[in-house]
This record gives sequence, structure tokens and C-alpha cells, in this order.
Amino acid sequence: MKDGYIKVAAVTPDIRVADTVYNTERICEKIRECSADGVKVMVFPELCITGYSCEDLFLQELLLEKAIEGLLKIADCTKGIDAIVFVGLPVCCMGKLYNAAAAVCGGDILGLVPKTYIPNYNEFYEARHFAKGMEDTVYMRIGRETVPMGSNLLFVCETMKELVIGVEICEDLWAPNPPSARHALSGASLIVNLSASDEAIGKDAYRKELVLGQAARLLCGYIYVSAGNGESTQDVVYSGHNIIAENGILLKESRRFANETIDTELDMRRLMEERRRNTVFELSDEAGTYEEVGFSLHIQETELTRFIDPSPFVPGQKEERNRRCEDILTIQAMGLRKRLAHTNCKCAVVGISGGLDSALALLVTVRAFDGLGLKRSGIKAVTMPGFGTTDRTYQNAVSMIECLGVTFLEVPIKDAVTVHFQDIGQDLDVHDVTYENAQARERTQILMDIANKEGGMVIGTGDMSELALGWATYNGDHMSMYGVNASVPKTLVRHLVRYYAETCGDSKLNQILLDVLDTPVSPELLPPEEGKISQKTEDIVGPYELHDFFLYYMLRFGYPPRKIYRLACKAFEGVYDENVIIKWLNNYYQRFFSQQFKRSCLPDGPKVGTIALSPRGDLRMPSDACARIWLDELKGL
Repeated sequence: MKDGYIKVAAVTPDIRVADTVYNTERICEKIRECSADGVKVMVFPELCITGYSCEDLFLQELLLEKAIEGLLKIADCTKGIDAIVFVGLPVCCMGKLYNAAAAVCGGDILGLVPKTYIPNYNEFYEARHFAKGMEDTVYMRIGRETVPMGSNLLFVCETMKELVIGVEICEDLWAPNPPSARHALSGASLIVNLSASDEAIGKDAYRKELVLGQAARLLCGYIYVSAGNGESTQDVVYSGHNIIAENGILLKESRRFANETIDTELDMRRLMEERRRNTVFELSDEAGTYEEVGFSLHIQETELTRFIDPSPFVPGQKEERNRRCEDILTIQAMGLRKRLAHTNCKCAVVGISGGLDSALALLVTVRAFDGLGLKRSGIKAVTMPGFGTTDRTYQNAVSMIECLGVTFLEVPIKDAVTVHFQDIGQDLDVHDVTYENAQARERTQILMDIANKEGGMVIGTGDMSELALGWATYNGDHMSMYGVNASVPKTLVRHLVRYYAETCGDSKLNQILLDVLDTPVSPELLPPEEGKISQKTEDIVGPYELHDFFLYYMLRFGYPPRKIYRLACKAFEGVYDENVIIKWLNNYYQRFFSQQFKRSCLPDGPKVGTIALSPRGDLRMPSDACARIWLDELKGL
């Protein structure tokens, strides 16, 4: 439960129709099994104590009495078990029969939530037996307890403020206005749905879409559990299709027709962060009509079994990754097209180093020109070899320019920078920050002046990862007239270039781009060693895959350093040890806060994903904000 994680389970037990004794025993067995696995929220199917398919047996008084006896035994079973459990049963209240979900915890029955929408069409005949659930809370005696019953109940964890549970039952989800919407807008962060949805061709896909869609709309966790084998097959078959989702993301899904228990962890703090930043998620006027029922769980660290993607910006499946790459390239090119068309500009100037970022910027510029019907000769691709340029990167730059059919310009910078060093008294043998940044600013001056001369526009090449770390020379490569890569992280740049290489249909360009991908990332501002790159960016600032991971979880969800560190240790287990992760996480926070002044004056550029660093949209942050509390938390790890 630390860091907002809580382990939950959707459980479909084996049952026998109308055998409440057998069903109760199986439910208690599953409760003990789940508890041994550390599960804190357990959800069982609709009417599972009796079986959903009892039909007119629901009118038998003995079955109703035995169902209550079963509930009392299940409550007794939860004594000493650190979990809240939801089970379904028929409940008679004030002369009417209700299809209800009972919440039990620590030996107590916390409350009963009746089903709101009663289906009575096709194979469903629930209105023959059950009444529509009441909204106003009533109280009824069950054993020695007085228990609240009503659809406006929320179960609130007193030891984990982020965990507020709302209940709906089967058809409630399929209705035009599901109760879960009211629950969520009244504070529920987790919806549990006790269901007995029978199976039909194609229904499983639609069922999953409903669950994922509702979890996305409500920014909540959603546990859907359905009746399975053991129900009557007189007219229909039940598959035990269980689903656990979080904000529209499928975390776990059971096999159908297998009566499986599935469990995973929900990140409740992530959901709260989503709600805080979403301005249209507004509390309902009905929030005050709900009755909150408290329960407690022990705070302990939840072992993470859910998949933590080490590359959160990059889809894992190749088909989805290729689709994403195509979309991003299109967004980048369309952004540049609009700017070129608006300014009636028919010339673009791009500095080409033979590295990844400049390659991507050139490819995007070519797409934009092709889309506008402009001649590629209007693209001025400029190589500016300096003190650190290697033959490999130079040849790749020249070959790529030739393959793409754009105009090649070469402006060496050694002589100009040497004169500049003489002017300012810089020793040519002192390879300090002045030595490096003077080269970057000289190159930017060349690009800007060529753009002025040709009536063109300088296209920025820097990516989002570099901006996050401030790995750019202020008013050097930091500046352009339109930055096409500004919201593309380095880990994604690689895939965009690879995708272009694989789909361009030009074998020579393919080989060039693949070699660019194989070249170490470097600004090439220091002299080579034995003809090879001596200055490797990731040796200086750290692995980009780590920094992109940190960036994603810091800005997308607002996670604190402690939680990011925990997730990184799991995501990169066997790749980086804990000391390496903590080292670069410290480096990331120090650089991120100290370098905001560079991001405060970024050129225009298109946003392509959920995260961007533009001061005009996604990141309004003072340049003089202190990193102290973030770094202090890291010291305590």
C-alpha cells in the first residue's frame, strides 16, 4: 500500500446452483488463498453465494435464509484477514427482494449495495424476482449487526485516503447512465462490479470495451468479475470473464471458461494525480447524498507484479510502434508545413551532424516539403565540421543529404572559432565549456545567417530529453525558428529513425540511417581519439533510457523521487543496479531544476505526445524554483 499501490483480485469460485453451503466454503477458501498472496481488495461474482441462475428458487424462503447464513460465515472468515471482500447474494429488505453486493471486512458486514438496473429482456428475467435498488440508505438487521443498505454507499479506507470504493452490479455498467459515474464524481477511486454476464459470440470484446472505457472516463480503477462454470447451463453459459483496469489500461484479464482468479496492483495515487490535473473532472452535486462507510487496512509495502515499462514513451508491440511512429512523423511534418505555408517560406535550413536528432529533423523537413509540393532543393542541409567531427559522422551526413536530394552546403568552423578564441583570450588547448559552447554558437550563427541570406527558416534539431536535462548550448543549438523535435524524447527518436529506415524503400538510405543509429550519441565538440568519437553524451549526463523514464513519471503523473526510484529499480532490474539508478536520478533532478531557464524561451514546435516542455502549454515552471525537497527525499533512500 506504500506509494499508493494496493493489490486487488477478481475471483470466480467454483459453485453449485442453490448450494449455499458449498458456495460459502469455496468463497472462504478463495479469501484465505488471496489473503496469503497479499490481496487487499477481493471481488466475487454477482449472487455467488446462491448462484446467479437460481431463477424461481429465489422466491424460496429457505434459500434466502441460507444465503444470509453464508454471508455471516464469510464475514466471520475475514476476522484476522487484512482485506475488504465483496460478495453477491439475494437480500430481502422491507418486503422486497434485492440483488445485492455485500462488503465485509475484519469480521464485520460493512454494508449492502443493491443493483440499480434490473434487466428484463432477452434471456434476462430479473424483474420477476428482484426490485430496483433504493438510493436512500436504509438499515437492516443481519445477525447481530445493523447494516446500511443503499446504492449511495461508498467504502472509504481510513488508512489509505486514496482508496474509496463504489459498487455496481452487472447491468449497471451496460446502462446509459451507470451508477459508477455518480460514484466516481462523488469521490470513488475504485469501482467494483459483481457480474453474471452470460457468454455469446463477440460479447467478450464488447464487455472489455465497456470496462476499459468506463475506467478511462472516470479516471478510476475498475474490477469486473463474472460468474463462471458451475452456473446452470439450461439456456446460457457463463464464462467467468474477469477484468482489472486502471484509467482505461488493461492490467489483467482472465481466460474465459476457466474460473480463474486474477490479481494485480492498482496505483491509486496515479489516479488521484490524473484527477487533480483534469479540470473537467468535477465533483457531483450528489456527493453530499452519499454515506461513507469506513474500514481499515494495514499499511505495508505491496510487491509489484504488474509490468513496469522501461520505455514508457515507446509502444512495445512493433505494429503499434510503427503506427505511432507514422503518426508522430505526420504531426511533426504537418506542424512545419503550416509554419512554412503561413510565412510563405520556400527554404529551410537544417544543420546536419550525422547524428540522430539532425537526421530526424531533416527527414521531417523533407516530408513537409513533399507535402507542400515544394522542391527538395529548397532544403539547405548544412554540415559544419569542427574540432570533434569524425569521418564516420561526416560521411553519414553527406551521404544522407545526397540520398534525399536536398541542397548540400559545407561551412567548416575551425578557422572562425580559432579567431574567436584569439579575440576572447581562450586557450585552444583548454577544452572547457567555453571551448565547447563557442562551436555550438558558431554553428547556430551560420545557420541563422544562411537562413537570412536565402529567405529561409532554421529548423531546430534538439529533442525533448536534451531540453529536460538542459543538454543544449544556450542561444546555440538551443535556438531555432521552429523545433520539430522539441517534444520527442531520445528513446523515441531512435525508433522514428529506424521506422523511416525500414519503410523508405531506399536501400542506400536504409544503410546510412542504420549506421547513424549505431553511432554513439555525441555533440562532437571535443577532438576525436584515434579517429573515433571521444565525447559520449550518455557517459556525461547518464543513459537516456533512464532519464526518459524519470521524465515520464515525474511530469506525466507527478510521482515523487522515492516512487520513481522504486519503479526504475523494477523496470531496469538486471540492467542497472540501484546505485547507478540513484546516481542518475540525482543528476536528473539537479539538471531539470537548474536548466529551466533554457526551456522558458523555447522556439515554437509541435507537441506529439502527452508530455511536452513548452512554456506556452505543458510546463509553466519558474526558472528559479528550488530542487531541495526532491533532492532531500533522494538522500533518504
